[in-house]
Amino acid sequence: SFHDVTTGAWYATAAAWAQETGVVNGLTETTFGPNNALTREQLASILWRYAKNEGLDITSGAATSLAAYSDAAKVSAYAADALKWACGNGIINGMGDNTLAPAGNASRAETAAMLQRFLELYESLLP
Repeated sequence: SFHDVTTGAWYATAAAWAQETGVVNGLTETTFGPNNALTREQLASILWRYAKNEGLDITSGAATSLAAYSDAAKVSAYAADALKWACGNGIINGMGDNTLAPAGNASRAETAAMLQRFLELYESLLP
């Protein structure tokens, strides 16, 4: 139902799966943003929702406080639980300047590191 995902696009099946499983909610109910950069909080949310969708334990790290980061107030409401989980499990780390940079773009290196840490956390539980 994403209006900006062209039928037959190389990513269309993956975008539909992500929406159907709840792993990705889209930017709005009708927009996916296939050409948009991914933010750090969006990436954490995708990993958190994927873990939840797979029935993996997402309670570990859930009580982590983000208050130690000077930009904690900038975390979007939808991403707060995911970022607590990701921080609590070492999947995402703060920046060197005591910020979390939730709305900052996730670089390729950050994405690779987060994926590796996610897989290491759940390696024995994933299908």
